[in-house]
Amino acid sequence: MQPRTGLEGAFFEHRERLVRFLAARGAGDAAEDLLQEVWLKISTSQTGPIASPLPYLYRVADTLMIDRFRSQRQALRRDKAWTELSGGPEAGISDAPSADRSIAARDFVRLVEELLARLEPPRIAEVFRRHRIDGVPQRQVAAEFGISLSTVESDLRTAYRALADLKERHDEA
Repeated sequence: MQPRTGLEGAFFEHRERLVRFLAARGAGDAAEDLLQEVWLKISTSQTGPIASPLPYLYRVADTLMIDRFRSQRQALRRDKAWTELSGGPEAGISDAPSADRSIAARDFVRLVEELLARLEPPRIAEVFRRHRIDGVPQRQVAAEFGISLSTVESDLRTAYRALADLKERHDEA
């Protein structure tokens, strides 16, 4: 594998600093997830040469964190407004999903489980479950599996890509 240069090289070189930056800005446990979003953003965007890659990465990380905060705040406002508008749950009416939605959700979960079982190597599914379902930080997952942090990130990217493809196919059906 060729050594990474440019923005990707700066990302890997300053990864720890970026995590500390996000944690100091209030990301808490979401710092690793936000850093994954930074990676996805820079690895898929078409940028020219960046004169100062580290400040650029800080700006991308900060922007993503602000976007996440705004999205969460907006969702809370929307939920609160809906609850106030609707007067809350009505007596005698369940706020549980309908039977159709429950069945569809169970079917989709089965598809996800089948997809994860087909991923090669099987470690990808295990890493995904430990991080996304069990909520274990990426660094701890790397230690548990005896792999590097970049391998954990690579496994997660593979799982995310496969899940995104599954969701796209499912939504089209």
